Amino acid sequence: MSQSVWDATSLPNFTDVDVANIEADLEKLLKHNQSAIDACVSENTHPTWESLVLPLDQLHDDLNNFWSPIGHLNSVKNTPELRAAYNACLPKLTQFYTDLGQNKALYQAYKNLAESEAAKELNQAQTEALTQTIRDFELSGVGLEGDAKKRYGEISQRLSELGSQFGENVLDATQAWSKLITDESELSGLPESALAQAKQMAEAKEKDGWLFTLDFPSYMPVMSYADNAELREEMYRAFATRASDQGGDIKFNNAPLIDEILQLRHEMAQILGFDNYAELSVATKMADNGQQVIDFLDDLAKKSKNSAEQDLAQLTAFAKDENGVEKLNAWDMTYYAEKLRQHKYSISQEELRPYFPMNKVLSGLFHVAQTLFGVDIREEKDFDSYNKDLQLFTISKDGEDVSRFYLDPYAREAKRGGAWMDSCRTRRRLSDNRLQLPIAYLVCNFTPPIGDKPALLTHDEVTTLFHEFGHGLHHMLTQVDVSSVSGINGVAWDAVELPSQFMENWCYEPEALAHIAGHYETGEALPQDLLDKMLAAKNFQSGMQMMRQLEFSLFDFRLHMEYQKGISVQSVIDDVRSKVAVTTPPEFNRFQNSFSHIFAGGYAAGYYSYKWAEVLSADAFSKFEEDGIFNKDTGARFRDTILANGGSRPAADLFAEFRGREPSTDALLRHSGIAA
Repeated sequence: MSQSVWDATSLPNFTDVDVANIEADLEKLLKHNQSAIDACVSENTHPTWESLVLPLDQLHDDLNNFWSPIGHLNSVKNTPELRAAYNACLPKLTQFYTDLGQNKALYQAYKNLAESEAAKELNQAQTEALTQTIRDFELSGVGLEGDAKKRYGEISQRLSELGSQFGENVLDATQAWSKLITDESELSGLPESALAQAKQMAEAKEKDGWLFTLDFPSYMPVMSYADNAELREEMYRAFATRASDQGGDIKFNNAPLIDEILQLRHEMAQILGFDNYAELSVATKMADNGQQVIDFLDDLAKKSKNSAEQDLAQLTAFAKDENGVEKLNAWDMTYYAEKLRQHKYSISQEELRPYFPMNKVLSGLFHVAQTLFGVDIREEKDFDSYNKDLQLFTISKDGEDVSRFYLDPYAREAKRGGAWMDSCRTRRRLSDNRLQLPIAYLVCNFTPPIGDKPALLTHDEVTTLFHEFGHGLHHMLTQVDVSSVSGINGVAWDAVELPSQFMENWCYEPEALAHIAGHYETGEALPQDLLDKMLAAKNFQSGMQMMRQLEFSLFDFRLHMEYQKGISVQSVIDDVRSKVAVTTPPEFNRFQNSFSHIFAGGYAAGYYSYKWAEVLSADAFSKFEEDGIFNKDTGARFRDTILANGGSRPAADLFAEFRGREPSTDALLRHSGIAA
């Protein structure tokens, strides 16, 4: 058996990142890589896997290992200096990758290899990697000439700048707003944890009182619990108008960026021979074409709308009968929904917090992974860190290390909002036959520890942690040694959410919750009555939640499918809402201006992937419902089909192999409490 190693180069050194020299170092590395690629192509008259693919993989890996910690720090520890260096590097990186994708000689070398006798000896992963690489060359405009080629390069450059600027505007607009309250009577209804956090934030700024921001752990408790409707409205307005012309600093307005992004994406798709950007997006996904995506979303909307209307009618009646509220405003919805949840089920996220201390939740998460997938997880203490809360863990199987992951769990200043998994290192076979093991970044924005209490999570936050860990497992438990289809690489984007959404299911299983939950002071298990209420409330307002996700998905897809010059983004979202939404946000709402998933992330004309993959994940989990949620054989089968194969085989084939049939939407509708 060939050895795999952790050596000095296998972990990034965050503290060694020299911001002043990032740009110069990158230029040097890109120049070296370009020369090496040219040499590799000219020497490969009869390319083999060893002479062509492995050396190029190494160059790609060297670049990733240089850039990955920089990109990561830009998201989690943003400074003006780092941001400037990062943005100065983006055009250089984009140019490098554009040139690479349009390198005809390199494309021809890959085609020669794919058509050679030697290719018949390649394994499944190698063959799939070649197929995808050739496809990606073609989708990168390798066949373009003259003006079209030049224009494609210009568009790629500009799109990378716009995406970065969009994300920065959202971060800056979020951080530019805060509210200090000095009169405690204005905070009635807020739970102790939210007050303590706001007090701690005020003290950190050397202020008296309670400080609130638009970061989710600060924003959400106000919307859910504050009796003060004026405060709720003020915060809702600030949140819903971030990075727009409707509130805050106009210099963060993302509307012109959105228009330019859409126009350039459309132009790029047309240069490549597609009708629109949605069709270009679907070319690498499970869905066959854009119409299939629209039909899928419309079908789910049709099946769910009645349930959503019932949810709204119930909420409206409750607000009126119990509280005398004639009209529910946008900033009232979450507040009265929380009151209705308590009225119906006598339970709130706050009541559950004491039972979900971070360390207990982590040990429960690891127990689930260990039981299902036969792995062990241990914490590492000695590593280079950029923040005191950062943790590092090693995963091993049968006594051998297989991967590592960083966990950066809490919200803080200069850190991008949301939660995500990113690749730090990819598993691959090196030219000397050693195995490079995968490493992942898992990032969340949970409520941090307050005072001398540990971090206490809401059940929603627990679910988020399981979700991101599912992505991590997909990356870390891969058995594929070819980097471009290893882990999450090469996986169809509309299947990439399968393992993440799949893992969320254990957060609702009593057998799993016995390991995940325990009171932070006494260790006492989640009491049966609280557990019963939590499970009863699982599908509370799930019809409205389903329609909200479908609204985002349809907006994203239609925007890219129907684009034409002068299109009004607002009119597209208004039209989608008129068809699927059961509530209409106020005129000033500019949700789209902070929709980073599609304008600054990888989900352009792909947000539907969440729902597409949720069908797969719900159906996959129904196999565990049949066999037992901790059934080790079923767990091993999921590991060995879905997780181990990465992008080396089509996602539809892997799903069918695991489930023994094609996917069906029935399990998703059942799990959501929506009758099919």
